[in-house]
Amino acid sequence: MSDFSEDLLRPTEEDDPAETSVRSHSGMRLPWLQKHVESVATRGKKEKDFAQTTSACLSFIQEALLKHQWQQAAEYMHSYLQILEDSDSNKRQAAPEIIWKLGSEILYYHPKSSVETFNAFADRMKNIGVMNYLTISLQHALYLLHHGMLDDASRNLSQAETWRYGEKSSSQEALIKLVQAYKGLLQYYTWSKKKKELSELDEDDYAYSTASQNMFSHSWKTSINFSALIQTPGVWDPFVKSYVEMLEFYGDQDGAREVLTNYAYDEKFPSNPNAHVYLYNFLKREKAPREKLISVLKILYQIVPSHKLMLEFHRLLRKSDQEEHHKLGLEVLFGVLDFAGCTKNITAWQYLAKYLRQILMGSHLAWVQEEWNSRKNWWPGFHFSSFWAKSDWKEDKALAYEKAFVAGMLLGKGCRYFRYISKQDHQVLRKKFKRMKKLVKKHSIVNPGP
Repeated sequence: MSDFSEDLLRPTEEDDPAETSVRSHSGMRLPWLQKHVESVATRGKKEKDFAQTTSACLSFIQEALLKHQWQQAAEYMHSYLQILEDSDSNKRQAAPEIIWKLGSEILYYHPKSSVETFNAFADRMKNIGVMNYLTISLQHALYLLHHGMLDDASRNLSQAETWRYGEKSSSQEALIKLVQAYKGLLQYYTWSKKKKELSELDEDDYAYSTASQNMFSHSWKTSINFSALIQTPGVWDPFVKSYVEMLEFYGDQDGAREVLTNYAYDEKFPSNPNAHVYLYNFLKREKAPREKLISVLKILYQIVPSHKLMLEFHRLLRKSDQEEHHKLGLEVLFGVLDFAGCTKNITAWQYLAKYLRQILMGSHLAWVQEEWNSRKNWWPGFHFSSFWAKSDWKEDKALAYEKAFVAGMLLGKGCRYFRYISKQDHQVLRKKFKRMKKLVKKHSIVNPGP
């Protein structure tokens, strides 16, 4: 066994010699289960097969984790450590990563675990299989952040940032950038706190000048840590948002726009809806022209047609001078309501009801028919069944009214949903029902008027 395994499995004096065990500093009891595991792995035979033992151990650990049996998982884990002495070099090289993932999961949830126990385990694992050093350091830092230990997390990342191991370090350049970026995120947190403090000071006060200089120092360090990562293809939302906020604060609008534009449009980066959301919100703050805003949201629509910004997209299209945008505005509303998560969105139904009336009164029947043709076989059951009519009227009468209007326009006055809602006696909606019936009779696409 390695020194690492021996340290973990060192027995205490009061233990029964027949059952060697270990106690961690947090009080977890971790019996030596090698004989038991070997017995199970070989179905009671005395044969000691190393591979069968470790394989059985791993299976028992996985089962215990699935059942949230943290103490049992910890016990099996201490037997599994013998994998570090496996004669198979491939298994031996892969072992540190497996041990770290399983062990950190156990220590994170074990009721008797502590930060000190986790720290000790992480520090040991960093030095077993050097290629895992950066990954473990980063995950260790995130664990410390979860426990509010920002200074310890920052020190951990600073140590990892300077890690080098011969020629192998070049292959982990991306991980080093990620470590630096997380360090930058911590620096951003400090910067944002100083920004809040600065907003509470008088600009003529000497303390304002000092705080402003400290903020600038932090922003410079942070920008260096962010810039390398966000030029690497990937999804870097929290880093990009933080970096752009700092650039905007110091008036570098061009720099912020360049970062967001590259993040959204660079083909080397994976498709990311948030990238287009960030760019749109930035351009909106800049009061960019409507056409520019439409062009950004048009791409977002192609990626996520049910995104909450689609109703805003519809409003922009409706205000446009281009007829093709007006047509797209109808497509967007139908697209939103195609998704189950949007079926109760009263704003979407209000917009569709209003827009259908406007479009049909404006002699654009073909637009509506084009959208409806691909939906007429499934929307009636999806939105306009008798069940939904009764349920919607009971839960939200305003929603039921808007849906009934749309149902009547698309399916005619014989639609079950329309019939049920329009027959309800409601004093507040009585006049609206009367007007709805007239409009449906005159403009429904089932029997369009002259």
